[in-house]
Parts: sequence; C-alpha cells; structure tokens
Amino acid sequence: MSETVLAGTPLPEDKIDVVLEARGISKSFFGVTVLSGIDMDVRRGEVHGLVGENGAGKSTLMKVLAGVHQADEGSVEFEGRHVEFTHPRQAMDAGLVTVFQEFNLLPERTVAQNVFLGREPRKAGFIDSAGMVRRTRTLLEDLGVTFIDPAARVGSLSVAEQQIVEIVKALSFDARVISMDEPTAALSDHEVELLYAIIRRLTARGVAVIYVSHRLKEIFDLCDRITILKDGSLVSTDAAADLTSAELVHRMVGRPIQSYFPGPVEGTAVGDARLELENCGNEFVDGVTLTLRAGEIVGVAGLQGSGRTELVEGIFGVHGFSRGRVMLDGRSARFTSARAAVRAGVALVTEDRKAQGLALGQSVLDNALLVVRSVFTGRMGSARRQVPGVLTSLEVSSRGVDQEVRFLSGGNQQKVVLAKWLVTDPQVVLFDEPTRGIDVGAKIAVYQLMRQLAAEGKAVLMVSSELPEIIGMSDRILVMRDGELAAELPADAAEHEVLAAATGSPVVEVPDPRLDEEGERS
Repeated sequence: MSETVLAGTPLPEDKIDVVLEARGISKSFFGVTVLSGIDMDVRRGEVHGLVGENGAGKSTLMKVLAGVHQADEGSVEFEGRHVEFTHPRQAMDAGLVTVFQEFNLLPERTVAQNVFLGREPRKAGFIDSAGMVRRTRTLLEDLGVTFIDPAARVGSLSVAEQQIVEIVKALSFDARVISMDEPTAALSDHEVELLYAIIRRLTARGVAVIYVSHRLKEIFDLCDRITILKDGSLVSTDAAADLTSAELVHRMVGRPIQSYFPGPVEGTAVGDARLELENCGNEFVDGVTLTLRAGEIVGVAGLQGSGRTELVEGIFGVHGFSRGRVMLDGRSARFTSARAAVRAGVALVTEDRKAQGLALGQSVLDNALLVVRSVFTGRMGSARRQVPGVLTSLEVSSRGVDQEVRFLSGGNQQKVVLAKWLVTDPQVVLFDEPTRGIDVGAKIAVYQLMRQLAAEGKAVLMVSSELPEIIGMSDRILVMRDGELAAELPADAAEHEVLAAATGSPVVEVPDPRLDEEGERS
C-alpha cells in the first residue's frame, strides 16, 4: 500500500473552487420537518461556520452530508460529482470526514491502530504495525504535532489529544472536507489555541473545514464564511467580514412568542425566598448567586455547555456545591446527595426522562411511586392512594396504572415523571428541559402544571434551550455562560437580549415582531 497523500496535494488549475455543494436538502423524522430546502456550498481551503440556535438543524445537516442520514429531498455534489452516501464510511472513503462531539475512538487501542482501524496496512499478509506507526507519525508531524506518540494508548490521552487523533484519522482518508461539531466544548483555552493552529494548517493545505460552534468568538476568529440556520431553514450565507456578532445574533433569533404559554394563575403572589445561593460553585460552575422565591418561575437560559444542567444538579446534590452558601426557607442547607435534597423538599425533573427519570419496564403506578418508595417509605400507603388523582389531574393517557411506561407516548411518559415528584409535595421544583421531545398538547399541560405549582407557593426553576419557552414562561430569566451566571433579565426580555448575554456579544436592537408598524402589540 502506498503512503497516504494529504489533502493539500496541488490540484489542477481547472478544478472548481467549490469542493462541496448541497442543494435543496430536506429531512423529516416521524413527520416532523427538521431541514427544509437547505442550500450550502463549501470552498476549498476555507473554514465555513455553521451556526444557529439549539434545534436549528445544524447537526442533522452535518449527518446528512456525512452519510449518517439520507436526505428526503435535495442533492449533494462533492468535487463536482453527484454523490449519495448511504453510510458514513462511504463519505470518509470519498474524502468527506466528520469529527463529531462524541469521539469514535477505541480507548484500549493505540493511536496508530485507531487511525487505521479497519484499513490496517499489510505486508506479506500480516498487519504492518511498524508501517502503520510510521505513517501515523508522518501525519502528526505534518500538523506540527510532535507530542503524541503513535504507539500510545488512546485512553491515556487528553480530550484535546484525542481530538487531534480524530483529525489525523480524517487526513488518513485523504480528507478534502472535515466537519467539526462543537470541537472546543471540552477544551481549555490553551487547547483551543492548539486547535486553531491545526485548523489553519489544514486550510493552508487546501482542506475545507465546516465548523459548528455556539461560541461566536471562535466563529469570527476562524471562519471565512458563515451559514446561519433557524428552525430548519436557511437564513443566510455571508462572508464573516461582512457580519458583526450583533447582526449574527439578530439573524439567529426573531421568531414571535407562541400563544400557548399560559400566564400566571389568578391570585398567584410572589412570596419569601425559598432557595438562596451565595457564591456557590463546584468543578462545573462557579460564583453563582441567585434567589428563588415562592410563587415565581425563574428560567435558566444559556448555550449547550454553559453550565445550566450542572447548576440544577449542584442544587439537587448530584454534584453538590463545594463552596458557597445555600439557604432553604431561610435555613442553611447543603445537599451532599440527591436523597438529602428530596428529604428537604426539592425535586428535579431530569433532562433525559428515559435514562434518568423512569424505569421503562415497570408500570405507571410503580414509576409514580419511585421516589416515595426509595426516600419516604413511611408514606407508601397514602402515596398509593394519592397516585390515581395525580395521574388524572395530569391527564395521563394509559390503559391503566398497571401498563408499562415504555408503551406510553413521550408526553405521557413525561407526565408520569411529574407525577412521581408531585406525590412528594416538593416546595422547590427544578425542571431541566421539561418539554423536550413531547408534542404541543403535552407541552401545554406541563406549562399549566408549572403555573399551578407557582400558584400554590412553590418555587420553580426551569432550564430550557428553547428561547420562546424561556421568555413565555419565566417571571425572571437567568443566563448562564461558561459555568457562571452571566446576566439576570426581566420577564419581557427579547430573544436577542437573551442570546447576546448567552454568547457574550453586544446587544443589537431588533424590532419586536409582536408589534405592528405603529408600535402597538398585535
């Protein structure tokens, strides 16, 4: 087998500048459209930024280009030829390689073995281990990387070093386009600078990089052009030099608040502080100070990786705070475990209901009693009598309390999760992405429950990636960025203000689409 040719090999003069072109890409899952007529082209040797809010369709588009998903409509041309990749390996063999946020590496194998996994060079019918190490070292050195040993076990490497291994693996396929999905999410500042240097070496060779990131500084530091997606549709593609961060934020947001967010229940009053944090922190968040009062819903916004989930897990004792002061109903509290938090009257509706919130093989009744059975064994009798009424109030649709939860719809599963907490009568309820993956009807039921909890004098803290949900349901809005509380905004804050705080970019004035030309609310 001949030595691998890097993507920077000089190309004939008549080769077109566009190396990858997608036209009219549409994709739906179970009747829900996630991409609608997306056009995008990537030029040789450029860094092409792909940005948008959570749920805008970025990851789905990348997976279509990578052959993980097949488009329902549209076409893709790669180096001037029509391609239809039905498997990621086909895309990789063609020279279009994606480095996903979750690495595809085998930790117990060496760097060289991972780079050439399934394509090991052979000599006289046997794997040429020495040749594989030699070729891997050449690929590393061509990127200016001399500190990674091709014979080192991947599991012993840092996250940044593993990412370099993924990039080297891409180059071993003679990659002409490398897509990177949130490549700096787990990197320190000096590791980010190393990645910058490697990307610049790649583009100098003529390799094109598609760069997906929520961090606008990186987008403007690295990208030549930027494509913006919103709600599965293309907003624009422009030279980075023609955009400001404020304009980018403007284009990423701006949709009107939906009408199905219920207002406060009549008679709801904001009372005394139920939960107070003062300079709280752990290994994930730092210096968080906030007050959560009875009768209010406080929304927590922020980009992926900003520390939102880690904040509620810190409060709940999953990753307890190692510094700072916590007060619950005016008394000092420090939860070293989730059990301790539950006993104190705190509930956490987790982000992943199937993995963390439910026992899918058990019945509706057993799931509704999960928390009581494990923490409040003395209440089992009264809780068992209470469950049918709670399920009825939540309008859980099932064949009965004996039906296994795995056979329920996503919305009804979420209602069962809520039921298991309601029977404990919590005073502080933490919601982490409470409406993810459920239909509109179920969302309305969750929103109404949150308003009812507030009306009963409970305090509600809600983490959500959906800006309309944050703005529509919150009495106050907290914004997390890089593990810290970056801002506190009023309930009527606009989407662009929230996103500007989440990204650290300047606020740009955006006309409120809910106002008519005369400034009256429509």
